[in-house]
Amino acid sequence: MSQTEQPNLYLITPQSFEIAAFAPRLSAVLDAEPIACLRLALVNDDEDDLARVADALREIAHARDVPLVITSHVALVERLGLDGVHLSDGARHVRATRKALGADAIIGAYCGASRHDGLTAGESGAGYVAFGPMGEHALLPGPRAEFALFEWWSQMIELPVVAEGALDRDLIAALAPVTDFFAIGNEIWRADDPVAALRALIAPIR
Repeated sequence: MSQTEQPNLYLITPQSFEIAAFAPRLSAVLDAEPIACLRLALVNDDEDDLARVADALREIAHARDVPLVITSHVALVERLGLDGVHLSDGARHVRATRKALGADAIIGAYCGASRHDGLTAGESGAGYVAFGPMGEHALLPGPRAEFALFEWWSQMIELPVVAEGALDRDLIAALAPVTDFFAIGNEIWRADDPVAALRALIAPIR
């Protein structure tokens, strides 16, 4: 990515939410700022519940030309008309997932702070690689992904890279020249006004 380009925004839902309350908040954010992709990160083992939520989010996202991916549930992608899947276990299942979903599906791989896992995921067919956490993050254990990893990746690798996990304004300002996407979720959803929270967070790149 060139120094003149600004990273895109990638939105992540909370891991727990009620769709009736969340839908208007999500719609407000999607209407307020350009969002490149939406990830359904709901943790729920009931496929019927997941399908109900995914159907609602798909309508909201696709009405705004925003692709919707789901965390981990590869089998639900085609069934629910989603655009792809975000794999949270590095490169392990990327090749099989690409084979199952085909060339057009979005397949992302969260690779922690591991350059090796990122490279392997790319070679296996991932459409993007996510590194993180960027700050202290209870849900993303492990070492932080450092600036140097993104700097190296942006110079050496063409595959899009995503920074995610406990982002703040200072991190966004620092990483803007070396990442393609900022994945933002709990940073804004815990606020009363997620639109205002998002705009404050991304002020360095606006």
